[in-house]
Amino acid sequence: MTHDDITADAVTGPGGTPPGPSAVRPASPDADVDSPRHDTAPSPADAALPPELAPAALTLFGERLDVAAAYAELLATDGVVRGLIGPREAPRIWDRHLLNCAAVAERIPSGATVLDVGAGAGLPGLVLAIARPDLTVTLIEPLARRTSFLIEVVERLGLTRSVRVFRGRADEAATGSSGREPISGEVVTSRAVAPLDRLAGWCLPLAVRGGRLLALKGSSAAAEIEEHAEVVTRLGGGEPAVHLCGIGVIDPPATVVEIVRERMVGPARPAANKRPRDGRSRRR
Repeated sequence: MTHDDITADAVTGPGGTPPGPSAVRPASPDADVDSPRHDTAPSPADAALPPELAPAALTLFGERLDVAAAYAELLATDGVVRGLIGPREAPRIWDRHLLNCAAVAERIPSGATVLDVGAGAGLPGLVLAIARPDLTVTLIEPLARRTSFLIEVVERLGLTRSVRVFRGRADEAATGSSGREPISGEVVTSRAVAPLDRLAGWCLPLAVRGGRLLALKGSSAAAEIEEHAEVVTRLGGGEPAVHLCGIGVIDPPATVVEIVRERMVGPARPAANKRPRDGRSRRR
């Protein structure tokens, strides 16, 4: 995939702004209201891999550990300055973010097409693309400030062949907008975006039939399933299941709610008007 392939989606998204290198400050009009402002970049040392986590990192990233380390440095510097990662998170990037996200890869089939909804700074989508070069990943994110960061990171890490950035909301990706074709995938991921009922409403329409939603959750996973199971069923999802990923590798393991899309539920799309080969309209 070329540079133009990546930037096209960001430009043609709703309210698109030209992507590419931008000022290192959260000055976009669609920036989060609670995003901190920083005058100086944090030290790259904040992204250093703690020695005690090195075995887990090597297990999850293998020969791509150097790429993961480069991404960690970008998160701890540009990511913090732009307000995508909180400054207190920089020293915890490996254990709280990278390893936690990479552990989810064990639930994803080989060669799968993955859509990451609400990609933000690239968690978990970019992490999965680094850990699993066999995957094709689309990062779905509506905010220009974030998509600019994602585009730059994809290019700097050399992931343009396997990662695409889509600027827009999940519903726009599922139905198509601004002349773009609808997209779908075998796996849809999301992390810390919304409660399970809303998340299923956004993500299940993006999954092919038999595909699955993998939602990274915390201790609230079981409670959310109990509260929102009926909504998930109405949306065409199967019974939600909780999986612990990375057992024996990371502590604590990552908690993932998995929902298979069993039925296609949603508004029917209007059929395209077909013209006969001779170009004349048919009348009854």
